[in-house]
Amino acid sequence: MASLPILPTARLRGSDPVHRLARQLPAWLQHDGDDGTAPVERTRYRTIFISDSHLGTAGANAQLLLDFLKRHECETLYLVGDIVDGWQLRKGWYWPQAHNDVVRAVLKMAKHGTRVIYVPGNHDEHFRDYVGLDFGGIELIDSDVHVTADGRRLLVIHGDQFDNVVLYHRWLAFLGDGAYTLLLRSNRWVNRCRRLFGLPYWSLAAHMKKRVKNAVQFISRFEEVVAHAAAERGVDGVVCGHIHSAEIRQFGDVTYYNDGDWVESCTALVEEACGAMRIIDWAETVRAEQMQERARPRLVVTEPLSASEPA
Repeated sequence: MASLPILPTARLRGSDPVHRLARQLPAWLQHDGDDGTAPVERTRYRTIFISDSHLGTAGANAQLLLDFLKRHECETLYLVGDIVDGWQLRKGWYWPQAHNDVVRAVLKMAKHGTRVIYVPGNHDEHFRDYVGLDFGGIELIDSDVHVTADGRRLLVIHGDQFDNVVLYHRWLAFLGDGAYTLLLRSNRWVNRCRRLFGLPYWSLAAHMKKRVKNAVQFISRFEEVVAHAAAERGVDGVVCGHIHSAEIRQFGDVTYYNDGDWVESCTALVEEACGAMRIIDWAETVRAEQMQERARPRLVVTEPLSASEPA
């Protein structure tokens, strides 16, 4: 496929935080993002789908996402919207080094041959102004039809387009923007306390959402509507994000895939070389690794007794 033209910096005008972020991208391309650490063994997939990292917010689990990107590689990486949270950046600039490192890791993947496709969502909707162009090897498109290794056609779309169909006000009644931000702030404090006791990451936000009736009803209805829309377009399945709830479900002839998020659950959707699809819960994977390491017996070395010391 022919390379799309590099987006000229001169086109990126305006005071919007997403435009401000985009203006920095050419400078970041001068760096590989290497941090001096030894290379790690990578697991390879045909395709990886991630969304809803919400970089630019304190709730983003950038370190876990960076760890995931460093330990995996793929032919195609889909960024399925809400990667950068322009809504929160408009309220105040927040961009720590870990968020920079995530962007640089993605750019490095594109530089080294991974096809990176960015499908903007509602929180990074200003990138939709540049659909059809290219940021340092990252293609911006409104939606895509991905063909799996076993020949299935999957519509790739963020999913915010279906909010008005599924009575979004019920969701806002409990998890509106302000309430959700408060919940994520509580989530950070809970995990700070857990780290003090050597405990791994656990999502309070995801735990509560699964137990709130309105949230569960919204998720179920959202999945049905998105699958129905995919069926009308004649595809075999749909991959989306938006609702921060990773899932694989069958609706008639259509398979619904949601790749989750990197704020609450820290999940990704991956396609194996054969075309099989599955969800990776990276927070759970890291948690299991930490628990295994903690349970591993430690070798204690003691000094041998000298001949003159009593046993």
